[in-house]
Amino acid sequence: MQIAKLAPEAYRHMLGLERFLAASTLPAGIKELVKLRASQLNGCAYCVDMHSHDLKAAGETDERLFAVVAWREAPFFTEAERAALALTEEATRLGPEGVSDEVWQQASAQFDEPTLAALVVAIATINAWNRFGVTLRMVAGSHRTAAAGAGR
Repeated sequence: MQIAKLAPEAYRHMLGLERFLAASTLPAGIKELVKLRASQLNGCAYCVDMHSHDLKAAGETDERLFAVVAWREAPFFTEAERAALALTEEATRLGPEGVSDEVWQQASAQFDEPTLAALVVAIATINAWNRFGVTLRMVAGSHRTAAAGAGR
């Protein structure tokens, strides 16, 4: 099923969220780390593949890419990245208590309010994209295959 063709208005609005994020003060590297981590948690192979490749293309090291899944134990991440990843995990795996005060305070200490708002939008948006990817069983790597075919 191709949501972009069958629900073009909804898809257009999802892309609008991406445009908002691109213009926001949220650093691009943090935005992509958040997308990768949420996609890992949600089991969205399509998005894990996409965001791993996007990070790599933006100059991310293999060492950090491999460590995203175990970021708490790895020394490769800044305090801002750690705060964003912690918020991503709690907002993606919402429990009965929601996001803990501790995690929210860590994020608030690292980001000003407009950037923190953009971070929350980024987390919500990737979780929505993951729901499309998992529900529709989108195939990892297929976005690159389609792009390569379009260039012919």
